[in-house]
Amino acid sequence: MLLYLHGFRSSPQSFKSRLVQERMRAWGVEKSFACPTLNVSPAQAIAQAEAAIRGARAGGETDIAIIGSSLGGFYARWLAERHGCRAVLLNPAIHPWTDLEKYLGEQSLYHGGGSVVVERSHLQELLDLRVEQITKPARYYLLAATGDEVLDYREMVQACPGANIRIIEGSDHGISEFEDYVDDVLAFCGYGPGGKLPASASRPDLA
Repeated sequence: MLLYLHGFRSSPQSFKSRLVQERMRAWGVEKSFACPTLNVSPAQAIAQAEAAIRGARAGGETDIAIIGSSLGGFYARWLAERHGCRAVLLNPAIHPWTDLEKYLGEQSLYHGGGSVVVERSHLQELLDLRVEQITKPARYYLLAATGDEVLDYREMVQACPGANIRIIEGSDHGISEFEDYVDDVLAFCGYGPGGKLPASASRPDLA
């Protein structure tokens, strides 16, 4: 299964999520794609992701990979450490418990209208999910844009020592040129034009 975790105020309708799904559909492996609409509560968002992973494993999926964007990247790091799976981090949040301080209260959503309410308790939930140091760096692939107008790419790099790192010169927080990188991202996750790649192809050593 490939689990995509969207960012704060985003949704499965984000262009990166849709691009990943469309590519997997073209390769005949769309059934392996999952992208839940994450709750504003970090604890509940993690519970949703955990439920998706449990469901996949109950269905016989043993090979799990996660793509996380922004806040979803923060969640992906925690889940990768917990489950020992591969994770692609797209301009990930590193310390969102401080980043989201200025967003306390009602916040509009980017897709489909509506809003969410960010509560102070959510900041503690984020703090509870912090990863002090990644283990087995080979299972991580970081895409960090120097032009990110929301987060500092240098903090992302510092948080992923030894990982597979691709620094994108310029760009922006949303990685507007993500189409240029999606095939590489999916290869790291174990997928290619032929569908599921053999275990020996484009896979990090997770031992």
